[in-house]
Formats: sequence, structure tokens, C-alpha cells
Amino acid sequence: MFYGEYEHTLDRKGRLIIPAKFREALKEHYIERLFITRGLDKCLFMFSEDEWKTQEQKFKSMSFTKSEYRRFNRLYFSGAGELVPDKQARILIPSYLKDYANIKRDVYIIGVSNRIEIWSREDWKGYYSASKDSFEEVAEKLIELQ
Repeated sequence: MFYGEYEHTLDRKGRLIIPAKFREALKEHYIERLFITRGLDKCLFMFSEDEWKTQEQKFKSMSFTKSEYRRFNRLYFSGAGELVPDKQARILIPSYLKDYANIKRDVYIIGVSNRIEIWSREDWKGYYSASKDSFEEVAEKLIELQ
């Protein structure tokens, strides 16, 4: 549903406009509410409401007797928030999430199929530079596992 890489800037009130292609996908799938939380690799994950419920069910089924599961669930769900884009398709990312992802002003918004990732410009550039040369090698390993 969400594909592509878009460079955006937070406005002076700290709002982020959702890229046009993502707005089209939201409209096409009748998505009005989004859920945002701490992601992996210091980015933010944003999900449609249906996908959020799917993720929530998966993580709720983890045994709370294991400390790794408890730690993950605490950080993942305590960071979560519901967002409803305004009429101009802007969202306000909570400050604690911006701090987590090192977001100041310039961001990359990445479509990763069932979720949107929001990265600080610097962190995305660093991640991409460090990862792009191993893309084929990683693909070969992952495809072999299936």
C-alpha cells in the first residue's frame, strides 16, 4: 500500500505533511486514523488502524513472563499514539517520538508496504549509505531462507 521515498520538512508548528501518494492510498483504503510509535533503527513506524490492530494482536500474544517481550512491548506501546491527519493532510508527531528518532526539521518518509517509516534526514542518509551496497547480498540470503 505504501511505497516510495519522500523528503519533507516539518512546518514551523512541527507538523508533517503526508506525501501525496500516501494520501491517495489512505483515501483509496478509507483510512482516517493512523498509529505511530517507536520503530527500529531509530525511525518511527506509522500504521493504518487495521494494520496497527494486526501488529497489536501479534505482540499481545507474546509471553509477558519473558523479559525481552516485556521490554519490547513496554517501549513499543508506551511510545504509541493515534494521529488523525488534518484537512491539509498534516500530522503532529509527539515531541518524545521526534526526540527518539532525532527529528529536528528535515525528514524522509519511507513507504515499506504495510507501514510508513519516518526518519531524520541525517539518519536515513547514513542508513541508506551503509546498507545500499549489501542489498543484493542480503536479498540472496533472505530468498535462500524461503
